[in-house]
Amino acid sequence: MPGTLVILRHGQSEWNRLNLFTGWHDVELTDQGRAEASQAGRTMADAGLRFDTSHTSLLTRAVVTQNLALEAMGQPWLPVERHWRLNERHYGALQGLDKVATTERHGPEQTYIWRRSFDVPPPPVEMTSPEHPASDDRYRLLPPDLLPATECLRDVVERVLPYWYDRIAPQLLAGLNVLVTAHGNSLRALLMHLEHVSADDIAEVNIPTGVPRRYTFDDALGVTDATYLGDPEQIAAAIAHVAGQAGTSH
Repeated sequence: MPGTLVILRHGQSEWNRLNLFTGWHDVELTDQGRAEASQAGRTMADAGLRFDTSHTSLLTRAVVTQNLALEAMGQPWLPVERHWRLNERHYGALQGLDKVATTERHGPEQTYIWRRSFDVPPPPVEMTSPEHPASDDRYRLLPPDLLPATECLRDVVERVLPYWYDRIAPQLLAGLNVLVTAHGNSLRALLMHLEHVSADDIAEVNIPTGVPRRYTFDDALGVTDATYLGDPEQIAAAIAHVAGQAGTSH
């Protein structure tokens, strides 16, 4: 039988706390985010989970979340692969802007489209912008045409799925239990694929910070169960918080 997959969105970051569009900008976890990460590890341990391997993005908030979660599970030694394909969606010229202020300036409908539509990206940044990945040493070995100046969710799906097929799916088919710690939109892209969520319906899917989601599969990697782990009321409140960050009516 295939192994079990758990996806985990990083704990609250400093820019989550400030309600800013973060994207590929690298920020640290808050104290609350570190606590969320450790609690996620305890929750997974209480559910009887043990992992054989793991994956994160190249962004600090995901890396530290995974380290803290695995430490709480007693598995700090677990093998890990880090890859840019698991990074958060690049928010282009919105990166660093306040979400509510953006709504007030551009209106709730336009802001909602930029945040949640499947195929409409925000305005791009210039190659010379400090928000362009070309300015970050961690991407220096990548071909320039792979580096996004902005992304919509469709773009994120197109970069996440090759990593799923090439790295994660073969490990699951080999019977390994796999932890993937990443971001709201890279995980929404993966969830969209695994759970066959439509381009229209994915707009209303919100992934809370620091809450593990466990998947079990049949022999063909069809999902047989997908469940958030933890207190249902706390999870519902965390999802509602993510949904309301931009102050739109959606």
